[in-house]
Amino acid sequence: MKKSNRPKFTRILLKLSGESLGDNGVGISPEAVQNLAQQIKEVRDLGVQVVIVLGGGNIFRGLAGSERGIERATGDYMGMLATVINSLALQDALEKIGVATRVQTAITMTQIAEPFIRRRAMRHLEKNRVVIFGAGTGNPYFSTDTAAALRANEMGAEAILKATKVDGIYDSDPKKNPNAKRYARIAYLEALQKRLQVMDSTAFSLCMDNKMPIIVFDMFKPHNLKRVVMGEAVGTLVTN
Repeated sequence: MKKSNRPKFTRILLKLSGESLGDNGVGISPEAVQNLAQQIKEVRDLGVQVVIVLGGGNIFRGLAGSERGIERATGDYMGMLATVINSLALQDALEKIGVATRVQTAITMTQIAEPFIRRRAMRHLEKNRVVIFGAGTGNPYFSTDTAAALRANEMGAEAILKATKVDGIYDSDPKKNPNAKRYARIAYLEALQKRLQVMDSTAFSLCMDNKMPIIVFDMFKPHNLKRVVMGEAVGTLVTN
């Protein structure tokens, strides 16, 4: 059977952790950001529309702050601001390699980014711009995984591509168990029952209720994002 040269998806949501931008997961590494930008450009050049949700764990994580005495809601707002810093860093790297990009935030800060307006974001995609959503959902107690599930559904993405440091979902921690089994495909309910922690429960339920496929893959292997978009068997597909 002849391999198709056309992408499997026309619109994706890419979920990136804050740690993916950092040097060993901390701060912002220009080299790491440039690598992510090149992989995003690679799929953008195929004609795929890309929206991105970033975490902020490389700078500040609200839950960790609350464990150290910071009021939870305050900590979560601080974490949201960290995601905006990451969004601006990735926007800068993308635009330096010729990819038009817009940052929209769930918390209004008009001097540096647009407020999230769904119709405007759709228009950016029609004009071949990458759209980065910062500040999570704009609400404390909700993770950036939940923001990714929410924005993917709002924007009509065909799948959430969750970038990680492992090549999919395993039945146990592959770093601790050399015999851990990797799933090529798994149903939402099975992932929930086995507590495989693909996403937090709020985000995962939103995907399950709206039949939003999730692909968990290793973005730190060269060209892996492109391989996923082209429909190759990379990572783990979570679906019905």
